[in-house]
Amino acid sequence: MNKGDLVSKIASDAKISKAQAETALNSFMKSTEDTLKKGGKITLVGFGTYSVSKRAARNGRNPQTGKPIKIAARKVVRFKAGKQLSGKVNK
Repeated sequence: MNKGDLVSKIASDAKISKAQAETALNSFMKSTEDTLKKGGKITLVGFGTYSVSKRAARNGRNPQTGKPIKIAARKVVRFKAGKQLSGKVNK
């Protein structure tokens, strides 16, 4: 499912126009981005939690040449599925 498919599904389920559904989805994505940029986390009970964690700098290897390389530290977005979502996926 891509963004267009999701917008169509939201519009159909909520009985709103596709434009309104896309505005709502864009608002959710922007709010999520802004919260995670600030280091916060978003918890949707039953669905899951978005959070940011830090990945330390480390040494790696170039797979083509085998030469060692340094991989810089960075922040990564994590998603942990909630119990309800996990239960529905595993049925």
